[in-house]
Amino acid sequence: MQIDSGDTTWVLASTALVMFMTPGLALFYGGMVRAKNVLAMLMQNFFSLGLVSVAWAVVVYSLAFGGSSKWIGNFDFAWLRDAPHAFPPGVALAIPPLLFMAYQMMFAVITPALITGAIADRMRFGAWAWFLGIWLIVVYAPVAHWVFAPSGWLFRRGALDFAGGTVVHINAGIAALAVSLVLGKRRGWPGTPMPPHSLPLTLIGTGILWFGWFGFNAGSALAGNAVAAQALVNTHLAAAAAMLGWLAIERIKGGHATTLGAASGAVAGLVAITPCAGFVGGMAPVVIGLVVGVICYLAVNIKFRFGYDDALDVVGVHLVGGIVGSLLLGLFADTAVNAAGRDGVFLGGGWGLFGDQVVAVLATLIYSFVVTYGLCIGLKRVLPGGLRATDEAEETGLDLTEHAEVGYSFVDR
Repeated sequence: MQIDSGDTTWVLASTALVMFMTPGLALFYGGMVRAKNVLAMLMQNFFSLGLVSVAWAVVVYSLAFGGSSKWIGNFDFAWLRDAPHAFPPGVALAIPPLLFMAYQMMFAVITPALITGAIADRMRFGAWAWFLGIWLIVVYAPVAHWVFAPSGWLFRRGALDFAGGTVVHINAGIAALAVSLVLGKRRGWPGTPMPPHSLPLTLIGTGILWFGWFGFNAGSALAGNAVAAQALVNTHLAAAAAMLGWLAIERIKGGHATTLGAASGAVAGLVAITPCAGFVGGMAPVVIGLVVGVICYLAVNIKFRFGYDDALDVVGVHLVGGIVGSLLLGLFADTAVNAAGRDGVFLGGGWGLFGDQVVAVLATLIYSFVVTYGLCIGLKRVLPGGLRATDEAEETGLDLTEHAEVGYSFVDR
């Protein structure tokens, strides 16, 4: 297929936008931790840009997109062999093949970075480095192959995921739950208050995420076309509606509409619309946003009932939001928006797509949780010092104990 300069320009810009989301995520999470752990949180996210990018080029891209197996890729693109010249089997686009590799690389970077919100304040940096590299290979690559590669079994089945509802958000969200269960609770949680140290940082991070998400979702059209335009509009409307839904229920139940609630609601909407972005139209993104804003607000309190310490609500926002969006896609999908999709229940398509969405959600939940939990148990046993920082290190703060730095020179720690 001949290279189209307009499509190429759009995907180049989208790749940069998605890359910018990882620093945005670092600020979003960084503002929510205590001051003594802000650099540790930023470092975990920035480190993903380094390790994941190199691993992706060496082998993970090939495992995610190479070959014709329905379960996992092969080594055809290892060390970027043939990546500049050939697309994965079944992929035909009007952009350079190497740009497709780079765009998908940015998805791989941010997905495990999402997990850092659940493990805040207590995971050693060395343990995170080992976890990050292995998880990318044994969890992210297979799930990405199932859903995104044309040969993957979920892709073949007909499950839809426009930009990563299962591959990114459900995958990272359920993995975050597994890691937090193995790590255990933060010292003093939930009895000791641990409020965000800088909500302005969190709001700045939210704005960067919202901005970058246009590349994440609209860029997933992989062309500068009408589907990309629809995905962009859907992305913005869902985020806006979810913010309103979250703030409304927060005001009703708690008496206040908070800035943290506004940020969390917007991100929940962005998460939920991710699998739907290029497959729905009309007012569907507004409905999806309003629904997920309310559901995710209620979901973040589940951790107190069940006693798991998901520090920054990765489970309540990304896991639950990803599930809600993936399932609602089975109701609202419209082939008039994207002929490559399928009609959902509300558009006369019956329950077939909804059933396939359920299968994709369950497969991702089960595989990612089981393998991530096993990986954490193994690392806990074999790594010197295990996964978790010592009690003294947690009390002092991971900025000093892990990185010999402080985020602020004049602050009451």
